[in-house]
Amino acid sequence: MGETEAARLGAEAAARLAAVGTVSIEHGLTDAEFERAEQLSGAEFADDHRAFLAAGLPVGTNWPNWRDAPRRSLQTWLQAPIDGVLFDVEWNSFWFDGWGQRPARMEDALRSAKYHLARVPRLVPVYSHRYLPAGRGSFGQPVLSVVQTDVIVYGIDLPDYIANEFGPDESHPSPTAPSTVEFWSELD
Repeated sequence: MGETEAARLGAEAAARLAAVGTVSIEHGLTDAEFERAEQLSGAEFADDHRAFLAAGLPVGTNWPNWRDAPRRSLQTWLQAPIDGVLFDVEWNSFWFDGWGQRPARMEDALRSAKYHLARVPRLVPVYSHRYLPAGRGSFGQPVLSVVQTDVIVYGIDLPDYIANEFGPDESHPSPTAPSTVEFWSELD
């Protein structure tokens, strides 16, 4: 049942994006290309994200180049949410309550934040600073907009996100369901 629902969500999101007609879409990723992208990036795609990219690979500015990007580029995309939180720890006095008391020395605070951030769910970029939680066997998760510690839900799932981000009116209605992504949801 889960595979069918994940495939449906991915196909629906791909169809919505194709219908907009403003995004270049190449043929979808093959199993070998998924394997390469996951190996280079160190993260697994959620099942609906995988189905979306198998249906067609969006290309152009702000789309991750899952087919041809070098390891460093993919890792930079995946590291961006973590780097944003670390920036706020260092420069904006951010400290997550679940991490306990903030160490007095900045060096220790950053080391502690890195330790905790290594244990939160990985996020995989969909477009620009919009992310889905990583992980095979998962689907139907919210798409999050992540800029440092400013995290908002941009779609209750991948098809909803595509509709919100790309049209037809490019409005961003409030999601009808709360985000449930450990750590990241608590920042919104």
